[in-house]
Amino acid sequence: MNRIFGRGKPKGPAPNLSDCIGNVDSRSESVDKKIARLDVELVKYKDQMKKMRDGPSKNMVKQKALRVLKQKRMYESQRDNLMQQSFNMEQANYTIQTLKDTKTTVDAMKTGLKDMKKAYKHVKIDQIEDLQDELGDMMEDANDIQEALGRSYGTPEIDDDDLEAELDALGDELLMDDDSSYLDEAATAPSIPEGIPGDKSVNRDGVLVDEFGLPQIPAS
Repeated sequence: MNRIFGRGKPKGPAPNLSDCIGNVDSRSESVDKKIARLDVELVKYKDQMKKMRDGPSKNMVKQKALRVLKQKRMYESQRDNLMQQSFNMEQANYTIQTLKDTKTTVDAMKTGLKDMKKAYKHVKIDQIEDLQDELGDMMEDANDIQEALGRSYGTPEIDDDDLEAELDALGDELLMDDDSSYLDEAATAPSIPEGIPGDKSVNRDGVLVDEFGLPQIPAS
């Protein structure tokens, strides 16, 4: 059967816009190069015409220049057409890529929503509220325990006004206690005799004195 009908050619990969855009851009660049060569040729003919006198020779050069200019216009039209095709394909390619990205985003959101629903099944709002209530009750109980432990026993109740009055009076008493005249009196007081009664000694002047510092007359 294959000999009669032959074999079909294997199908290659389907064309894509990116490859098409690359091919069109390559053709556009090739046309640009041709236009550049024609520009060089036109400049050469223009310089020749400036140096020539009017006549058949100049007209011949002019005809060549007009033919080159006509070709340039044709190539410019082709280049503009190719550039427009490339632009249109780029716009289409951008739209397709945007739709693909949108689809990917939507699929990711759907997957995330499924995962969220699965996780939400293990979370009970009522249990969380009950847990919060229990924690609040425990905190209140802990505060009550601390207050009970810090309670004072046998301490009379004192009015705040009485405390303020006592504080003011205490300030006056402290000012009165600042009097240091008693220190002067203590400095001028007679010294306490030291030593054993009946002991005698000699003062700085060499006089024999008793334990009270009184001079003693030696017996004759």
